[in-house]
Amino acid sequence: MFSSRLQFDQRPNPLSLLLGEKRRAGVEILDLTGSNPTRSGFIYPEREILDAFADPAAMRYDPSPRGLLSTREAVSRYYAQRGRDVPASRLVLTASTSEAYAYLFKLLTDPGDEILVPRPSYPLFEFLAAMESVPVKQYSLGYDGAWHIDFDSLTRAASESTRAVVIVNPNNPTGSFLKAEEARKLSEFAARHRLTILMDEVFSDYGFSETVATPTFSAETMVFSMSGLSKIAGLPQMKLGWIVAEGSRAEESLEKLEWIADTYLSVATPVQLAAPKLLELSARIRPQIRERTAANLARLRAAVTGSALNVLNVEGGWCATLQVPHTRTEEEWTLALLRDRDVLVQPGFFYDFESEAFLVLSLLTPPDLFTEGVRRILELTA
Repeated sequence: MFSSRLQFDQRPNPLSLLLGEKRRAGVEILDLTGSNPTRSGFIYPEREILDAFADPAAMRYDPSPRGLLSTREAVSRYYAQRGRDVPASRLVLTASTSEAYAYLFKLLTDPGDEILVPRPSYPLFEFLAAMESVPVKQYSLGYDGAWHIDFDSLTRAASESTRAVVIVNPNNPTGSFLKAEEARKLSEFAARHRLTILMDEVFSDYGFSETVATPTFSAETMVFSMSGLSKIAGLPQMKLGWIVAEGSRAEESLEKLEWIADTYLSVATPVQLAAPKLLELSARIRPQIRERTAANLARLRAAVTGSALNVLNVEGGWCATLQVPHTRTEEEWTLALLRDRDVLVQPGFFYDFESEAFLVLSLLTPPDLFTEGVRRILELTA
């Protein structure tokens, strides 16, 4: 009766079951997994955000498949402020970055083709690709004190059916940025295998160093990058993302993407009209998030100094990876923390870490809760 694309295991895992029991019992949980900035205690210019949606033009429906020109010009200005030339003509608006992936999978693949995705990474790609009847194959990110692409693994993963390689810059949850030499080798790899590069840049504004540079690829490489208001403005509920088309065959790609977008016309007019103001206001929100994440990372590093725990190198994003003794499995650690200390963290296997034992913590957590949560982790792991 139902599509075979939807054959995912929907049974709750042991951590979800225990969390449900705790919450039903009224236990106060120290949640170190939150990724929703609107529920993390940041100060938003609420009146100005709401006023941005008061444009009377929102009452008219005048669809544009690539998105309103005024909105795309505002996104172009956002990139220009970061020293990057992205003409409005190279942009296609989407309702989210997830929808951007769906558009690109439709553009680039036939059912049965393959997409290469990083490991570890956010557990989303398999589901998005499956909706298009496209399997994913993983390539490894290696760690030797810093994260890097394992190009041997990438080469082994490629096949005649491969159509694109996904890069998350910076990666979630490792927080690793793509380096210039890696971009050069990726261009060569893409040319050799006739692949397209799909670069997810949603966390690119959140580097912990001012020296992070946007990677550049060969002009012969077809590259699509993606971002949106969810992370840039800390407004995931506004549902506006975009695709930037660059490099080889960009104009032809944009024409085909316009056809796909015209089929759905999913981006609402009100958020498009509000987007220029929302992008302007984002300059008040991003610094709060940067300050919070950097301060929590410093707290975590200071707290584990001299302990059996280790914070893996992280260059940006909203997460930190904590290495804990492999005296228990990750599942055992997370269950023990929740059961015995009322602390919720994510195990590394949620993100397909290739070895154990790692815990992933959200750096968005309010500082007092983060500090207490880390204290309890140290208490349990001592």
